[in-house]
Amino acid sequence: MRMLTMKQRLSVLVGLTLALTMGLVSAQEAIEQSRWYASFGVGSIGFEGDQVIVDSPLFTARLGYDYSAWWSFEFAASYAPKLAEAARYDYPEDTVISRLQEVAGTGVRDTWGLWTSVDALLHASRWERLDPYISVGGGFINYGVDLGNGKMEPAIRAGAGVMWHFNDEWAVRGDVRTFLAGSDTEANILADAGVVWNWGARVPPRIIASGGLLDSDGDDLLDDEEAVYGTDPYNPDTDGDGLTDGEEVKIYKTNPLHPDTDLDGLSDGAEVHLHGTSPVLRDTDNGGVADGHEVIEDMTNPKDGTDDLQLYELYLNFDLDKADIIPGFYPQLDIIVKVLTRDPGATARIEGHADRNRKSKEDYNKRLSARRAEAVLGYFAGKNIDRARMTSIGYGFSRPKEVNGPDGNPANRRVDVYIRKTPGFVDTESAD
Repeated sequence: MRMLTMKQRLSVLVGLTLALTMGLVSAQEAIEQSRWYASFGVGSIGFEGDQVIVDSPLFTARLGYDYSAWWSFEFAASYAPKLAEAARYDYPEDTVISRLQEVAGTGVRDTWGLWTSVDALLHASRWERLDPYISVGGGFINYGVDLGNGKMEPAIRAGAGVMWHFNDEWAVRGDVRTFLAGSDTEANILADAGVVWNWGARVPPRIIASGGLLDSDGDDLLDDEEAVYGTDPYNPDTDGDGLTDGEEVKIYKTNPLHPDTDLDGLSDGAEVHLHGTSPVLRDTDNGGVADGHEVIEDMTNPKDGTDDLQLYELYLNFDLDKADIIPGFYPQLDIIVKVLTRDPGATARIEGHADRNRKSKEDYNKRLSARRAEAVLGYFAGKNIDRARMTSIGYGFSRPKEVNGPDGNPANRRVDVYIRKTPGFVDTESAD
């Protein structure tokens, strides 16, 4: 049987990947297309030292689907066009022997490899610019020759990676996977880096030529109206939030210059198209917690107010550059201590926040807000609340609840305490 040339193998891989991509898109026309993404990259495969082939470069293509804010699923195909033979030294015979030729036959100096798999990705922060994740999956490894376990081997794999999103449409990524395969379960490592494209994430312009009033980008806002609102007449989605400028102004009454009008942590487009929440109400279900916090942190339903966590917003005045709690604010903290004491199974997440003015520095404010959140946690621990029930984090000025002015906004200088009650617990007393 005539073996395919390297060029033919690459053509087959690219053709199969494109065919699968187009087939899945056609089959899922009813699904919101911005959830699908494709990724292409280059990397290398590293083999254990006792295997018959050596490390080699490879090409990777992926097709992914964002199932939720936490989970994505990917079909991945990695192709190494040339896997060279590994050698061992025979000391009694004083000669170098090809490991590959020992299993594949005399004259076989190299082969090719194709790794296909389906992976599940668990994201830490899917909607943030920095998007780390872990993965687990399974699939098959195909070689051009029999390496001792047949030409095809099943494999399980696990690893991690990170994406950096330039915008809603484009990102770069780096991935590492280790996989177990073969009769002696070799643990090999595949690493690659590449680009990611999310189709449907960008609203395409609809250029309309007419003899009447001009709407250059087809977003249902006339160019003269765009001048009034300050939007780009040649970009249908000026703020990149997934809603056209016309939809924002005329339908949803959102700000076409701000991707998150209600400052709840979710973009206007995500609220409308993904979560069904209001893009102008920070807390759609009026349960006490912002929609974004419910989706990203709490994994509660942003449209059901009964499952919201209990939120306490503390406006504690700290001395400049300090994280020491002023005694005058102890009574506010003691209210929360009572709540946690009465419900021994409850947990608390303590978040520090800062406002942003013209001189604010991101790293400094993030560290300071983290110290202040930790100070609150320390106060609770000093009141016999187990530290294992509490976590603290500082967000700096990245999660405002109101718009900052040139001199900041005091409403954003706060410590939020989110309490997750024990299921079924009913507090019959007043914390006050």
